[in-house]
Amino acid sequence: MWENRHGFPDPARLPGGHRRYTEADVERVRGVLRWRDQGLSLSAAIERVRDRHTPAVASVFAGLRRRRPEVAPMILPKPAVLALSHAIEDEYCAQAAGGVLIGSFQREHFYRQAQRRWRELARTAELAVALADFTHGADSGAGPIEVPVDRRHALAREWAVLISAGPVQACLAAWERPCRDEVPEAARHFEVLWSFEPDVVAEAADVAEELLWPRHPGVAARLRAARERSAAAADPESALRQGGAVAQRMVGYLGQMVAGPGEPRPNMRG
Repeated sequence: MWENRHGFPDPARLPGGHRRYTEADVERVRGVLRWRDQGLSLSAAIERVRDRHTPAVASVFAGLRRRRPEVAPMILPKPAVLALSHAIEDEYCAQAAGGVLIGSFQREHFYRQAQRRWRELARTAELAVALADFTHGADSGAGPIEVPVDRRHALAREWAVLISAGPVQACLAAWERPCRDEVPEAARHFEVLWSFEPDVVAEAADVAEELLWPRHPGVAARLRAARERSAAAADPESALRQGGAVAQRMVGYLGQMVAGPGEPRPNMRG
């Protein structure tokens, strides 16, 4: 009925006419059902899913820019991005929150430098995922699931932190601006989007889920399940109040950076 009336879904067909559905097809159908559960008509739900899946997003930053153009980006040096990332992570740790924790690290050696910190962050998470140019994926149970990203993909340029855990809702996505020559670490600059509004964080999680499907369908499915459980227990007003705490922590960490060296902070990315 959906195919006849709406031209959706559009699966591949064998010579005999039998349909063959990909994981992406299945997820689109599930997406329609989720929108229907939220009260949209069938045609509106299908259009919403089509809009979100065509064309495919290349990174969390790119997906957020497309879906939430009102969230303005800013250009920041690496130390400032590091301070903002630590503020988000530390607020998550301070709240002993569960939920979902996702990080994109560009290179594996950046993640290895932060592995001990992220294992500690992941202790209370229902699901923790790290994306980088890993040679192989890994799920040891002692920390984030490691999902490989091809170095030629836009994700390999991206720095991202995404937390969706009850009262703690925050996301940061940044891509590194190309340099002509080698520059000192502090001179590396990123274009950055960040928000602690639950709706924006949900959009970022949608993008992360979409990016995970072709790379690790099992992790993408676990992310979907974890988000559904988190959404059932969500309190938007509490999340917005907690967002103020994240923002204050961000300002404080940036102030420490501007004021000069103080207490050493663990490095997250090299």
